[in-house]
Amino acid sequence: MNKFEAEAIKNVAVYTRVSTEEQAHEGFSLDNQLDKLRHYCKARDWNIIGEYVDGGYSGRNTRRPNYQEMLQDMDKWDAIVIIKMDRIHRNSINFNKMMVDLGKHHKQFVSMQESFDTSTAMGRFFMDMTQRIAQLESEMIGERVFTGQHQKAKDDTSGFMGHRVPFGYKWDSKNKKFIEVHQELDIVRNVFQMYEDGFSMREIGSKIGKSNTTVKYYLHNCFYAGLERWCHLFKKANIEPIITVDQFNKCQQLMRDRCHSHKNYKPMLIKDKNSFKLSNEDRKAIPVINRAKHNYSF
Repeated sequence: MNKFEAEAIKNVAVYTRVSTEEQAHEGFSLDNQLDKLRHYCKARDWNIIGEYVDGGYSGRNTRRPNYQEMLQDMDKWDAIVIIKMDRIHRNSINFNKMMVDLGKHHKQFVSMQESFDTSTAMGRFFMDMTQRIAQLESEMIGERVFTGQHQKAKDDTSGFMGHRVPFGYKWDSKNKKFIEVHQELDIVRNVFQMYEDGFSMREIGSKIGKSNTTVKYYLHNCFYAGLERWCHLFKKANIEPIITVDQFNKCQQLMRDRCHSHKNYKPMLIKDKNSFKLSNEDRKAIPVINRAKHNYSF
């Protein structure tokens, strides 16, 4: 940003973000970021028309409510002001798309800690390289987390791999075991039975007072069949299953047959009952099943 572009800025949108992990690190707190940005804007006589804060969201994607709201309010501000580039994006493709969109609307982008002059080729190059470094750092963190969780999934004998405790159970951390909540487990049994009987997820949700998304979560959870899954690894959970593996597989196949919105929907079937390990083809389907952004209609 050159001198003339800076002088053209009057109204700004301040954006801050932290992921769940980063909230614990000094200097990354939302309050800390906001305080510094307010002083920065005041020193430049910029009017803050909106403070857009996303707490507990990853910078790898754009599925952040206040980030989206900020872009919808683009006609209200002249520039986005952030404290550091990795606060707004950790993915170079998403960052470049944002910059193109800002350019089309003659909006500016200001990073407090990095001094960028986007009016020059060298400035744009340096900004792009900085963004790619942020993406690399994010991906390396993800790889380290994956390696650690993968090892835990193979070695842990407690029967609990750190996932959320499924509906119908409580985790006794002292005795390292699950405690059944029988009334809730009866609901889950009924969900599987009703789905086999031809009820849709929406109809089941209406009957049990849950959303169809919650019903889908129950039907996708192999824990109720006595198995724990982390990525492509399966192992026996330290519980008494409330449904059989065959019943679980049947419901997955029914979901494939009833899926109207995605023709390529792949069911997650437990095929090898000895090793509980999915094939590479089935493993690729798992993240798609669980992504909230996919709105499947069953």
